[in-house]
Amino acid sequence: IGTIDGERYMFMGHQKGRNTKENIQRNFGMPTPHGYRKALRMMYYADHHKFPIITFIDTPGAYADLKSEELGQGEAIAHNLRTMFGLKVPIVSIVIGEGGSGGALAIGCANKLLMLENAVFYVASPEACAAILWKSAKASPKAAEKLKITAMELCKLQVADGIIPEPLGGAHADPSWTSQQIKNAVVEAMKELKQMDTQELLKHRMLKFRKIGGFQEGIPVDPKRKVNMKNKEEPLLGKISDAELESQVEKLKQKIIEAKESSAEASDSGLDEMIEKLKKEVDHEYSEAIKALGLDERMSTLREEFVKAKQQEQPLHPILMDKIDKLNKEFNEGLPGAPNFESLKSKLDMLNDLSKVKNSEKVASQKEEINRKLKEVLERPDLKEKVEALKAEIEDSGATSPEDVDQGLMDKIVNLKKEIDTEMANALESFGLHVEAIKPTSTDISPQTSDSEISAKFGNLNKEINNKIEEVVQSSDLKNMIEMLKMEIRNAGKAPDSSSKSKIDALQQQIKQRLFEAINSPELRKKHEELTAEISEVLESTGESNGSLKSSRGEEGLKHEESRTGANVGADGN
Repeated sequence: IGTIDGERYMFMGHQKGRNTKENIQRNFGMPTPHGYRKALRMMYYADHHKFPIITFIDTPGAYADLKSEELGQGEAIAHNLRTMFGLKVPIVSIVIGEGGSGGALAIGCANKLLMLENAVFYVASPEACAAILWKSAKASPKAAEKLKITAMELCKLQVADGIIPEPLGGAHADPSWTSQQIKNAVVEAMKELKQMDTQELLKHRMLKFRKIGGFQEGIPVDPKRKVNMKNKEEPLLGKISDAELESQVEKLKQKIIEAKESSAEASDSGLDEMIEKLKKEVDHEYSEAIKALGLDERMSTLREEFVKAKQQEQPLHPILMDKIDKLNKEFNEGLPGAPNFESLKSKLDMLNDLSKVKNSEKVASQKEEINRKLKEVLERPDLKEKVEALKAEIEDSGATSPEDVDQGLMDKIVNLKKEIDTEMANALESFGLHVEAIKPTSTDISPQTSDSEISAKFGNLNKEINNKIEEVVQSSDLKNMIEMLKMEIRNAGKAPDSSSKSKIDALQQQIKQRLFEAINSPELRKKHEELTAEISEVLESTGESNGSLKSSRGEEGLKHEESRTGANVGADGN
């Protein structure tokens, strides 16, 4: 018990000592349970006699030997913490050296926590923190920086309530001056606390510790701090039942329908998120099916080989492609027998349904945008002016039917139509839509109709030939031959020797032979002959059977395909 300016106070604190002998005698300032219980008895005494309490903290922590644990070190500290929050007198704590862990808090639960300028206050020493987090005491400077243990940093964090200045060189350089600064700080703090009544004092002490570590929501996080934050845990896949997923999908569909009725802009609300969720669920079901069929090890091995080949920027070896095809075939055959097949099928159906909804919305939006663009083209001032001028010219000519329009005016009409069609085609191509051709109409359409029908049949025949070629090219045998050809060309380099040339030529001839056999099938040959006969009949009926059209369209048709096939093979080889 002591006085400051005539006021009585209860003083208590840690004492380390000034030299090694005193440090050993004082146990380096580390109290035992007896010390904390003695401090607790003094606190009760001060509370009974209404003495304000002043504590001086200077300890690396409570003494943690076996005897202290047997005597209840943790219980003694906890008892002090609980009791200090219920004391009805003002409490001021001053950290004069270091304050470590619960050993400091056992006499530090005060209304005001003041720190000397060079003091530190921490939950664990930097050396202990480095040993725990970085497994090496060499990282103690980094740990000290992260712990923010200095008086200045703790004041910014509102853990400490004030900093007491020290003389140059530290408090021990001028103890008298430092003591006077401590006295001034204590008197000022006590003056503020003595103005509070008992309930206000207790609430003040409680709120001081409640606000430590507080946070605010909705404030942008510093990117440097955000890097070290724990990632948000995603929900486990496969844990959602099919019935629950189906219910969510149905609710989403209903929500989209209601949104379309109210406003088209909100119609895709939550659709993308649900599609991504279903994609993950489907991928998970496929993985489970692969495991159930016992194909997971083969799949993992093939995936590693595939990734390795891609990293080396090499074409897939025919043997690897054959392995992939066999595994794919085996998986597709065994999939219906997988235990989760029904769940996979259900989730695939839901995913397809939502994808159709998404595509339909995309198409509707694109259609609306195209219509708007075409309307802008038709309402362009220059085109409207030309149309109005042409209308006036037609009215001035006195023509009442297309037959009355003279050739010059008809040419103007056709040219204006071509210009408008071209502008519309350009507008459509800006959306990535390719316009094949725009043909003007004619009063005499019968020859053109026949010609267009023949062209359409030629197009169908060419399409069938292309499909046949594609079917042959996609076959595993021809794929392997093409890959082998690529490998030979790559290995031969720019100056292939005679052996490499012969191998390359042999492979090219084999590929061409396969493709020729495909397009020279009896079925395609028969259709070609029928089309040639039909062309001859049309030419004879129109009086133009000079054979020019037949030679250009008939006999050269398949030859053109054969030459194109050879060119494609050469392109693949190169």
